[in-house]
Amino acid sequence: MRKILVIGSGKSTSYLLKYLLDKSASEKLFITVGDIHTDTAKKLIGNHENAETIILDIFNEIDRKKAIKNADIVISMLPVSLHIQVAKDCILFGKSMVTASYISSEMQALDAEAKARNLIFMNEIGVDPGIDHMSAMQVLNRIRDDGGKVILFESFTGGLIAPESDNNLWNYKFTWNPRNVVIAGQGGAAKFLQEGTYKYIPYHRLFRRTEFLEVEAFGQFEIYANRDSLKYQSVYGLDSIRTLYRGTIRRVGFSRAWNIFVNLGMTDDSYTIDDSENMSYRDFVNAFLPYSPSDSVELKLRYQLKIDQDDIVWEKLIELDIFNAQKPVGLKKATPAQILQKILMDSWTLDKTDKDMIVMYHKFGYEKDGKTYQIDSNMVVLGDDQTYTAMAKTVGLPVAIATLAILNGKIKTPGVQIPITKEVYTPILKELETFGIQFKEKEVPYLGYNSLNN
Repeated sequence: MRKILVIGSGKSTSYLLKYLLDKSASEKLFITVGDIHTDTAKKLIGNHENAETIILDIFNEIDRKKAIKNADIVISMLPVSLHIQVAKDCILFGKSMVTASYISSEMQALDAEAKARNLIFMNEIGVDPGIDHMSAMQVLNRIRDDGGKVILFESFTGGLIAPESDNNLWNYKFTWNPRNVVIAGQGGAAKFLQEGTYKYIPYHRLFRRTEFLEVEAFGQFEIYANRDSLKYQSVYGLDSIRTLYRGTIRRVGFSRAWNIFVNLGMTDDSYTIDDSENMSYRDFVNAFLPYSPSDSVELKLRYQLKIDQDDIVWEKLIELDIFNAQKPVGLKKATPAQILQKILMDSWTLDKTDKDMIVMYHKFGYEKDGKTYQIDSNMVVLGDDQTYTAMAKTVGLPVAIATLAILNGKIKTPGVQIPITKEVYTPILKELETFGIQFKEKEVPYLGYNSLNN
């Protein structure tokens, strides 16, 4: 049996483990899931004869090294900051490794050693990053191979709630790490290229600079800019491109309401609030408003941010129960962002029968034979329930497929890498289609970049 070690059993591992277990007999696989808490993993693998769980504390060097040494390949589903110790052990024991996370500078520094030992360290092989890389490169290379010159590339992704489970005014629930949602867009201005000009959107304006996007059969969405749209410009071979923009998808109206939290300072993660454990939700809101001996918290907030009483934004705030004087924050030395996350998790956590949705949309503009063309390509994936989510499907399946492809020698190029070569993306995208993860393409008139305040 070939041994696969999966470290971490969080929300995105359900489909990953199901895929490997379904293939375990025919591919002679034995899957070990290591986590400091094994309850979730035990539920996912059940009594399968080709799988086991082990208690694994990533900071326990002896146990970590023993588990990695005993594997043929390692999948790390840990937070990005914890991959590096796993990666160093993989170098030490000569094991290839797969992660869905962005490549850190520490991980990239292992490239030479990985190549020297003929090891494959495949990163960014989830949904975003992951499927976005593969689907984009497939079309970009097809355009270039056909003699076209790419002049525009836009790419948008959103983890959302499926229409049948969309039962709150925000049209949103958490399908991924809630912390990442709360602090999204911070750390510098959003940067992108528009018709050859660099454009910037500072954080305090980010959620008021949105554009609309129509997805067939699913209606209208809005997009706000990612922090650095140019991160993959050279990687994708787009150094001479005129327009390059990447963004996050939400339902229309989300960003305007979210901007209330930004304006108040509730998304700040840089300082802690005194006596936060004894605060109520109402106290938390009031902490960001001026003192008044007579005005209510509600009145002060509406006046401060100029929100009309009949504005839907106000109804969205009421729905979150943020003015409740009886609900305790209960977090010691908490940052505003941590408290806001707790409040939102009360309302935005998936119920057992809820279905989530992943939406991805690419736009490719190109020139050929003196004419301009545009291809729009989109993917919509719906989840099954709280466990087998669209997020878990689109993150876990590419990881699992890549792992098996490496084990079987179908992916051969060594080193620290992301899935942008034909060797990697062609077979993986083809197999993903068998699971309903596929893109619909259509040719549309080329309009250039005609949004975000030209």
